[in-house]
Amino acid sequence: MLSLDPSPYASPAETEPGHALPPQPKTLRDTGLPQQLVVELIAKAIYVGGRTHLPVLTTKLHLSINVLREALDFLVAEHVAEVAWRGESDIDVQYQLTAGGKQRASAWMERCRYVGPAPVTLEVYRAMVERQASLAPQLCADDLAAEFSDDLLPPSVQQMLGAAMYSGRTMLLYGPSGGGKTTLARRLGAMQQGLVAVPHALMVGQDIIQVYDPALHRAPLPRQVRQAPERRSGDPRWVLCQRPVVALDGDLSEDMLDPQPDVPNGCYRAPPQLMANNGLLIVDDLGRQRMASTDVFNRFSQAQELQRSQLSLAGGYHFSAPCRMRLLFATSQAPEALLDTSALRRVGYKIAVGALSAANYRALFRQGCLSAGVAYDEPALRYLIDELHAGGGLPLLASGPQEIIGRIVDFAGFNGESPRLTVATIDQAWSSMFAGGARPASIGGDAIDQLAQHIL
Repeated sequence: MLSLDPSPYASPAETEPGHALPPQPKTLRDTGLPQQLVVELIAKAIYVGGRTHLPVLTTKLHLSINVLREALDFLVAEHVAEVAWRGESDIDVQYQLTAGGKQRASAWMERCRYVGPAPVTLEVYRAMVERQASLAPQLCADDLAAEFSDDLLPPSVQQMLGAAMYSGRTMLLYGPSGGGKTTLARRLGAMQQGLVAVPHALMVGQDIIQVYDPALHRAPLPRQVRQAPERRSGDPRWVLCQRPVVALDGDLSEDMLDPQPDVPNGCYRAPPQLMANNGLLIVDDLGRQRMASTDVFNRFSQAQELQRSQLSLAGGYHFSAPCRMRLLFATSQAPEALLDTSALRRVGYKIAVGALSAANYRALFRQGCLSAGVAYDEPALRYLIDELHAGGGLPLLASGPQEIIGRIVDFAGFNGESPRLTVATIDQAWSSMFAGGARPASIGGDAIDQLAQHIL
């Protein structure tokens, strides 16, 4: 019978403080995983792939040759696996399952179909998240000034954003649709400094939760790679990444806040607050989710305040996971209409993101024309601001220039012409943004909503 060895893995806090990745486990015991789990992963990998070369197992399971060889020696001794071919070098070995091993692997596959990178334990993950949170570089005024050097944000708004990012307190961006809240939130996320280690997967109880998502956990930038300390012997079960930015929109529902079963792969997918650890979680369009706004706010803000999330698996297993993230909400609705008094008091920074000044709107439009290769014309832009925006009582929203310039480029491309900013091309673009080609005649809410819907 296969035995268990739940020996603990060395805590990341005990590793060298300058390194982002924990050291590579040298033995099966060092992985912190039960021996049973490791031998099942190996057996299932061979069962799926047939006769398998040792380096292939290393790549697939993200375990070192030494750890795999130790577990494989055990499998051979138990007559679950056997050496199918051996070359001249120590690693030039191929393994296959015995007849009895195939039966056992088949049974293990029926119980759990996961065949992928070996997980790390929840305890090790918790220690790593806390360590990385304590070492997170702080945003300073110079960083923010460099990011917003285009000077499209009022200094007072820049100061509030900087203080909110520095403190780590909850932010609420509010203002009209099309005002640039979503773009602003993502720019703040991109300003996060430093790298973090993200595990491919976690072992929670008897289940595996996949955490690493290449769409969210981006590879380090070249300059970050140069700055990062080298550790060639880092644990391959972890991936060095930029601090994550996880954005949620109106599709968010309550069931998405717990690990989601991934039935075909025999595991769970991590919920957004777990994927956002040591990064930024953005809840966009607050008020449009499939759950009450106060419930959305309370679920995330309480986890942030307590620095832990209470999660549940489909089988009823409950556990506590670390929650160390910055939290940002964005809405085009009035904050007092979305959140009760208690929730509003707990919002660290309430930041209004409104219309741009005429000067900033012009600057953004000129930048957009330059980027899109559109010939710029100041009188045409003056017509847009003084006649169309002012005449219709519509605010100068940050998303307007990109949308209008994009339509000018569309019409010009269709007609085989070079895109130019003229009164005629602005009129054509402007008319295409409203249902039926009608222009709004006043500053009424319906007109603003109509413009916002077409811009967004």
